[in-house]
Amino acid sequence: MPNVVVVGTQWGDEGKGKVVDFLSPQVDAVVRFQGGNNAGHTLVVDGDTLVLHLLPSGVLRAGCTCVIGNGVVVDPRVLLEELAALRARGREMGPGDVVLDPHAHVIMPWHLALDRLREAALGDRRIGTTCRGIGPCYEDKVARRGIIVADLLDPVRLRDRIASTLPWKNREIVEWFGGDPLSAERIEADFLALGERIAAYVRDATAVLHAVQRRGGSILFEGAQGTFLDVDHGTYPHVTSSNTVAGAACAGSGVGPTAIDEVVGIAKAYTTRVGAGVMPSQISGALGEQLQERGGEFGATTGRPRRCGWFDAPLVRHAARINGLTRLALTKVDVLSGFAEIPVVVAYEGVDSDEFPASLTDVRPVFEVLPGWDEDLTAARSLADLPPTCRRYVARIEELVGVPIELVSVGADRDATIRTGDLFTG
Repeated sequence: MPNVVVVGTQWGDEGKGKVVDFLSPQVDAVVRFQGGNNAGHTLVVDGDTLVLHLLPSGVLRAGCTCVIGNGVVVDPRVLLEELAALRARGREMGPGDVVLDPHAHVIMPWHLALDRLREAALGDRRIGTTCRGIGPCYEDKVARRGIIVADLLDPVRLRDRIASTLPWKNREIVEWFGGDPLSAERIEADFLALGERIAAYVRDATAVLHAVQRRGGSILFEGAQGTFLDVDHGTYPHVTSSNTVAGAACAGSGVGPTAIDEVVGIAKAYTTRVGAGVMPSQISGALGEQLQERGGEFGATTGRPRRCGWFDAPLVRHAARINGLTRLALTKVDVLSGFAEIPVVVAYEGVDSDEFPASLTDVRPVFEVLPGWDEDLTAARSLADLPPTCRRYVARIEELVGVPIELVSVGADRDATIRTGDLFTG
């Protein structure tokens, strides 16, 4: 069975959680390799909704090891809250089920404080961060002054790391932003206690994943956010603070690139974006609000409304190139039922189709209008069950992106999925 990376091809919120949950029965481990609890992956099983922020979306599948890799930034409280929520649902996740890599960086109280204070100070120029401390934590990681999970298990080292870092952070909090200083003693006590509670889950994730490989098992690498929130390849500066593309799966989990067999890109049948930043296909006015309501386009982490637009083929085609996509999963096709006509962005005016502009600010989209459909798609389980105009829409997207479509999602529930390819069938 192949090792597969699953990534978003737009600005996140494409439905990666559902696809990972759908594919996870075929694998031995699911790995989160970047991001933090700024990402929200929503699973719907038999009408019951579960939103995950740190744990991989394989948590509902027995026998699937869930790994939080070294590339993730972790808020220990959020991790413990998610484990408690699963326990309340009858899903007990013990140390054999969840692995937390000791090299993952920890979101500290100063990261949360600075994220909120900096964003507020930017006013109209704000980035649109979730204020979960993700960016400041990655800053400290790159600056070599971060605190890692292993530090929480070593009282002497934790005290030293806090003592060497907090005075600088308090100076910024108090002198630059007028905030309240943080207490080193309280932070030390809190995080030592958190370290004790998560200690059983802390193991070398690289060793766990290589053991899966040695015995011929399969690994699913679950990305967070989307390609155009990537700190290098996204619509900078309105991006996240990590690499969201498929190439980050190796660095963020400790496996080599030769271990990756397939890369599946997840694309919504239209386009959405939460937070600030340009979006060429955005629909303004009542039509955009109608699509937003139909699709339930509100952030799983923050509840913020997502801006909606038509499918942007040049955007997803570029994502296919930089991720090395081998397959595509098309989600939320059911949301488009009821539109008489469905525009699709097929090009950017004056831009070579083999290139992608460094900035989308002045891009003028070129639309092709396809006929819509009225039928409810949620009971469809094969392409033949879809209306002819819907099949035409799916085929046109496949043609424009240049990647074969593996899955078509026609509803929020796990079973509302059409398998069109052969991934995981051999």
